[in-house]
Amino acid sequence: MTDRGFTSTQLAARAAYLLRGNDLGTMTSAAPRLYPHMWSWDAAFVAVGLAPLSVERAVVELDTLLSAQWKNGMIPHIVFANGVDGYFPGPSRWLTQSLAAHAPSHTHTSGITQPPVHAIAVQRILDHARRHGRSTRAVAEEFLDRRWPDLVRWHRWLATARDIDGNGRIALYHGWESGMDNSPRWDAPYAGVVAGSMPEYLRADLDVVTDARQRPTDVEYDRYLWLLEEMKAVRYDDTELAKVMSFAVEDVFVSAVFSMACQVLAAIGEEHSMPRADVRDLNSWADRFQQGVVATTDARSGAAKDFDIRSGRWVATETLAMFAPLLCGGLDRDVERVLLRTFEGPKFCGHPDLRYAVPPSTSPVSREFRPREYWRGPVWPVMTWLFSWAFARRGWAERAYLLKSEGLRQAADGSFAEYYEPFTGAPLGSMQQSWTAAAVLDWLG
Repeated sequence: MTDRGFTSTQLAARAAYLLRGNDLGTMTSAAPRLYPHMWSWDAAFVAVGLAPLSVERAVVELDTLLSAQWKNGMIPHIVFANGVDGYFPGPSRWLTQSLAAHAPSHTHTSGITQPPVHAIAVQRILDHARRHGRSTRAVAEEFLDRRWPDLVRWHRWLATARDIDGNGRIALYHGWESGMDNSPRWDAPYAGVVAGSMPEYLRADLDVVTDARQRPTDVEYDRYLWLLEEMKAVRYDDTELAKVMSFAVEDVFVSAVFSMACQVLAAIGEEHSMPRADVRDLNSWADRFQQGVVATTDARSGAAKDFDIRSGRWVATETLAMFAPLLCGGLDRDVERVLLRTFEGPKFCGHPDLRYAVPPSTSPVSREFRPREYWRGPVWPVMTWLFSWAFARRGWAERAYLLKSEGLRQAADGSFAEYYEPFTGAPLGSMQQSWTAAAVLDWLG
């Protein structure tokens, strides 16, 4: 039983009911009011949550996302649902169909990407399929055979188009690509973005989350939208983006996720006898990006840093990004233990005022910490899930279990909020968030 009265069975039923309610047929809306379309990394986590309910429906989720993959291999961060309004910026602001040579012609998408967590979803689908009969296993294996080239193409695009200097770190051209939109990680890089003349716009997010303190500011939104104009000016061309974008940052967290995803996909490829050349490439990328992540770390603390390409400066912040090496590995064991102590200590999960012992997005002892503002302090259940999953994968069973237990206690109010106030545990942002429900379902799987 959870600490607020729901049994595990009741909480799982509520989470399953939420995902059914957010199901648009072949895609799941990230959240019905604030995010009514399909988001790339949301979809991967949603597939993780769907897998224990229905392997077949989880496969449909990833099939829909991969059907919107660009010809160059990029998986866009939004796939827009037909006939659904209420989100800005929508297709008419991105204009990818008319401008981008590689964009799909049959569906509207955004023109940027998001963290590559999809291999994790594929693994969880295969894991659950093994527990079912032959027909369900066949569905999962047929999906893998059919989509393997697309998954490898996605990883190849990241390893080539987005590793600008060949140093094993993925470059982002928009803070949205990190998934951590307004994290303190981007304060310095965004300071170099000067918004010029652009079409007027009306934000839709503040109609849903009426407490403006929880959301990015209007000044931040001007910069967000200006970066879209820079992309559109070069028709989303990979080569030109590297030259013209005023925001260009090597994201150490996304790089660690990518290394980990390459490790996972390579293991799947080996197990299922996929082309040896693909598996060899995946293992090579896993190693290169692991080394790229470790190269950013402090020799004593193990904390990782981002790199602002435009200013030529390292960006060290007390955010979840500093723990990137814990996801992909590669640190010296003694240094890794120091970094784990920081993760579990009073700067993060062990802060004495936290309602639950889960990692806040920004350390409560940081100057940039804001307990209610999006990625500047609140706790995101999906990040708790990611670290718990990664820790279990690395053999840290007790640490993984503690995160899972605390994550379930936090989610026990049944609101399935986008994020939570770290001290009071109050649900914030969008309610009925699909990936929060998905995390709960996997934990209770």
